[in-house]
Parts: sequence; structure tokens; C-alpha cells
Amino acid sequence: MLTMEEALRQSDKRFAAGEIVKGTILELRPKEVLVDIGYKSEGVIPISEFGEPESIKVGDVIDVLIERLEDREGMVVLSREKAEFKRNWEKILTICNEGGTIEGKVKSAVKGGLLVNIGVEAFLPASQIDIVPPKNLALFVGNTYRFKVVKINQERQNIVLSRRELIEQERSERRAKLLAELAPGDIRRGTVKNLTDFGAFVDLNGLDGLLHITDMSWGRIGHPSEMLKVGQELDVVVLDVNREKERVSLGLKQKTPNPWNDIEQKYPVGTKLKGRVVNLVPYGAFVELEPGVEGLVHVTELSWTKRVAKASDVLKQNQEIEAVVLGINREEQKISLGVRQLETNPWDAALEKYPAGTRVKGKIRNLTSYGAFLELEEGLDGMIHVSDISWTRKINHPSEVLKKGDEVEAVVLEVDKVNQRISLGVKQLGEDPWENIDKFYRVGDLVSGKVTKLASFGAFIGLQHEIDGLVHISQVSEERVEKIKNVLAVGQEVTARVIKIDKGERRIGLSIKAANYTPEQLKAEQAVLDALKPGEDLVALQHAFDAADEAKAAEEARGDRDVRP
Repeated sequence: MLTMEEALRQSDKRFAAGEIVKGTILELRPKEVLVDIGYKSEGVIPISEFGEPESIKVGDVIDVLIERLEDREGMVVLSREKAEFKRNWEKILTICNEGGTIEGKVKSAVKGGLLVNIGVEAFLPASQIDIVPPKNLALFVGNTYRFKVVKINQERQNIVLSRRELIEQERSERRAKLLAELAPGDIRRGTVKNLTDFGAFVDLNGLDGLLHITDMSWGRIGHPSEMLKVGQELDVVVLDVNREKERVSLGLKQKTPNPWNDIEQKYPVGTKLKGRVVNLVPYGAFVELEPGVEGLVHVTELSWTKRVAKASDVLKQNQEIEAVVLGINREEQKISLGVRQLETNPWDAALEKYPAGTRVKGKIRNLTSYGAFLELEEGLDGMIHVSDISWTRKINHPSEVLKKGDEVEAVVLEVDKVNQRISLGVKQLGEDPWENIDKFYRVGDLVSGKVTKLASFGAFIGLQHEIDGLVHISQVSEERVEKIKNVLAVGQEVTARVIKIDKGERRIGLSIKAANYTPEQLKAEQAVLDALKPGEDLVALQHAFDAADEAKAAEEARGDRDVRP
């Protein structure tokens, strides 16, 4: 018969580190489980090694691996996980050759990825969890997925998994199937995956299609985000499928009829309507009549009478306005609108209201280098050209005789309805003194007047009947005058003699030095003036007299040579 010592010694032989034995749960503690394996002492296992601690109870028999027969406290060190790992490892190697698939439950999140229980503990890198690496790994803990085995290291007994490769493979299969099935005109459900400036990418359950911004709405949109957001589900129309390049074009607006199809019936020419200003450009304003339908009000169609430089001077963004349909081009999807057509065109009545010869009164509204604008009525101006201000005076700028705000009387000369112009004249209020100039002035007459203007070549003298005469610098004095301002001043009263009248050119030549000339001397001066070419301006008198002086000096020089010994 075996003694107790021999029985214990014999029983010790079947307990060794690394062995897998059966154990019975004796006690459940907060952090550990007490297990009896039939050895001289019990062992403890961390409760964390039990995937579902709530499912175990006292009396359960489980497989455990003996790590050490005795620790410092004399207890057996056991591991349920290692027992399971050892039993499953060979099985896993058989099932999960690299490239195989297996199901597993995510155990916990660790640095760089997740730990997955597939019968043994395996590692799932964060980059291999999904198509786009997730930011919150904790969301996957406790969930069961299928994985692809991408690497097995038998020496270290670790396995690397990938869920992403299975997802990509599934997407690729779905993409191929979708490409084969899709046809233009199909309506498919999709999810907005990404937004760009030019459109949105929509996931059609494995295949991305492009929804261009121009195919989102019949109306005007500035950016896709005005209509869509990432993650939004929507139905789209398949517009085109390119199977070679795996590209699909999608549309959203095509789900509703094109508003331009019956545009002529909805907005016939001449229709008055309301709309909202959606865009302002220098040449006009785009007005939305309904989603997808806009018309253009050109700047020239904003007012009958005002010259509008740019549309923003009279209209504002989002302003509600009324307009009239002027024209429609359905093929080019263009509608021409007008605002001024809502009012009576004042130019329609201008011909009857202001016939040529009509005397009018008004205030000077504006001055330009070529004339003055006289306001006849609200929004209707007439222009007085500088040449129609005076019969006799040469006016370079209207500001010489007129100023803004002056109340002025004028005569209507012409109404040009096509070009929307009314020509006015001030000088036409009186007779042209040059028509009867012979009654007022003759060559040889002595006249008096005041100096009105000085120039380098002479002085202008204001005579009666608002006529100016010109005294050339050579006609001021018998002595040579270097500068006219040295002998004459504006406002100075002078007496001069008329030495030339050119009715055709409307010019009178005067001479101060000839005021006391004899008839013979007058003839000599007249000969000099008559030498001017027909039509030559009196301001060229300086050159004529200079030429005469040079000729006289040359003659005197020749005379000197003739008398020399």
C-alpha cells in the first residue's frame, strides 16, 4: 500500500509548468477567480482573462494552463487565456494561413490599434480598421467583425489582422457590379462623401459618382455647401457611365423638369413681372424670376433719360424689382428684361413738346468742355454746344459765360429721338450781328472799347453788338512792342481804327497806332492785312507782320550795300 507521501509524490508528476489541466472554480472575487486543479494548493486567475465575467459561476470546470506550481505565497499560478491560446494556436494556424479570414471580437484599444480575440489575441493596426482611419478607437471595442490575416509570426506567437482589406475588396466587388448595372437615367440612393468647389462626390454603396455643381439645381448656387452636407443621403440621377475609367456623372436637378422648356408660354414678351436681383455686374443686373430662371437687365434698360454707368448705382443685391420681358432666347437660356419700360418714354413726346424753334427755360445742370446741359424737365436735358452760345465771341469753355445752377433761356434747334438728344442754342435768341456787319463797322472807322483778353500775339477789344476785334501786337504802337502786357491791360479803354473786316471768317482787325493815320498810311497797313491768305486766322497776323518786317529789313540791308563805296 502507498503511503501518503508516495501518493503525493506520484500525483505531483502530472502537474508541471506549461501543462493544460482542468480546474474547478471555487470562488469569484472582485479582481480574481480562485480555481482548484486538484493540486496541494489552489490557484488564482485575473478576472480580466474572462471575456464575460458575468457568465461564469462557482462550480464551473474550465481549462487552465499552469504557469508556475508555486509562487511566493505557495499558490499555483494559472492562466485561462494562455490555456485557450495554446489549444487554439495550432487550430488558428491551420485555419488562418496568411491571407485567410476569421471572425473575432475587439477586446480593447491599445497604442496604435486594437487587440482582437480570434481564439488567440491578435493585433489590428489603426490604419487597417477602415478605409479612413478612425479617430476614436474605443467605438470598436466589444464589437465582432470579420478580419483578414495579413501576418503570422510563429516565434513570437502574434497575428496581425486587417479589416480594411476586406472592406476594400467588398467595395471593389460592389463597384464592379454597380458599373455593370448602372445606366443613364437610373435613380440611385447615395450618401454625400465629400464637397469641393466644383461639386460633390456621392457614395453609391461602393462606387463614387460626381455630382457637378451645375447639375445640382436649375437655379444659381455659389457653392455645393448651400445645398448639401457631408453624410447627407439623397436620390440622384445617373447622367453618364464611363466603365473604362470607372467614372459616373450624377445629377440632382434632372429629377425635376427644366423650367426653360416652356419659358415662352410662362413669360411672353411684354409681360410685367417681379424678381430678385441675384448678381450685379458692370453692364447690368441678373434677376431671378424663379429657381433656375434668370433675366438680364442691361444698364441701358434702367432709365430712359439718365446715363447709368453701372447697375450697382441704382440697384442692390437681393432687391425685389419689377421689370418687363423684352426678349427670350430659349436655346441660350437668356431673357432680356427692362425696367425703364415700366414708365412712359419721355422721348416719345419730346418731338411734339419741343419742336424746333421752341423757346425754353431751365437751370444749367452740368458743364462739359464741349457745352452745357440745360434741364428741361425731370430726367430730360438739352445741350447747348459752345458754338451755339454766342454769335460773335469765340468761347473755348462754357464756364466762360455760364455756371452750374444758372437760369437760362434757349431755343430748341433739333430733337433726335433715336439718339435721345435735344440740341439747344442761346445765340439763336437774337440776330446774328455779322449778317448786318456793314451797317455797324466799315474799314477806316474809329471805334472805342475795352481790352477783354490779352494774348502773346495781341489784344482782343470788346466792341458794341458783343463783337470782339483783334489788335495785333504790331498794331499797338509805332515802336516795337516786346510784350503786349507792357502796354495794355484787361479793362483798359482804347481807341482804334478798323483796318480789316472779313465777313466770311467773322473777324475784325483793329489798329491802335493807326487811330491817327492819314488815308495813305491806312492804305499801307491795309495792304499788309490783305496779304493774308483767304481763311487764315487773325491769330496768324503776328506771322504776317513778322514776315513783312523781315522783308523790309532785307530791303534796307540791300540798300546799304548799294551805297557802300
